[in-house]
Amino acid sequence: MAHLRVLLVDDHKLVRAGIRSLLREIEGVEVVAEASDGAEALLLAERERPDVVLMDIAMKGMNGLDAAARLRERLPTTKVVILSMHTSEEYVLLALRAGAAAYLIKDSATSELELALQSVMRGETYLSPAISRQVVEGYVQRVGVGTAADPLTPRQREVLKRIAEGGSTKEIAFELNLSVKTVETHRAQIMERLGIRDVAGLVRYAMRTGLVPPET
Repeated sequence: MAHLRVLLVDDHKLVRAGIRSLLREIEGVEVVAEASDGAEALLLAERERPDVVLMDIAMKGMNGLDAAARLRERLPTTKVVILSMHTSEEYVLLALRAGAAAYLIKDSATSELELALQSVMRGETYLSPAISRQVVEGYVQRVGVGTAADPLTPRQREVLKRIAEGGSTKEIAFELNLSVKTVETHRAQIMERLGIRDVAGLVRYAMRTGLVPPET
């Protein structure tokens, strides 16, 4: 990942310390400032011009949703990543409407945090796997099967396509210029999002959705 400047926003010092420690494990990521509420986050964001604001929702004073909406207006190129304990569809949809580019739950692994940062810097929307399934399933229940949004990101679709075509993890990593570990994480998250437990199931899904032709 290229040098990425992050503003960390959470009203608990210990939580910020833990997240900051996780971010140190990701190469190329720098925490340029920390804030304890949305209002402070806006001031620091305008001063520091970070690439990403990593922010909680529930905070004293201005909450993360209000801050995300204002950041979208003031700093449209800055990406907002919500990191929250709330897993309900309602909170996720509110965050996305406010302009968040990603929604992670706080017990996410470092590898997932890294994937989220990579995704938003490519202009994609990222949801934690469990969150993604809940949102898609809720959407299907409301509007009917066949009209739900794709639960996979563009990068995950690329990985799935190559898995369905019989590519090994090393081959896929080479073709997509990713590390083997990143490909393995993508594969695990694809399985989680789709509720599929084996490669054969992934192949069938890829065929059924037209990602690869039936004869592959």
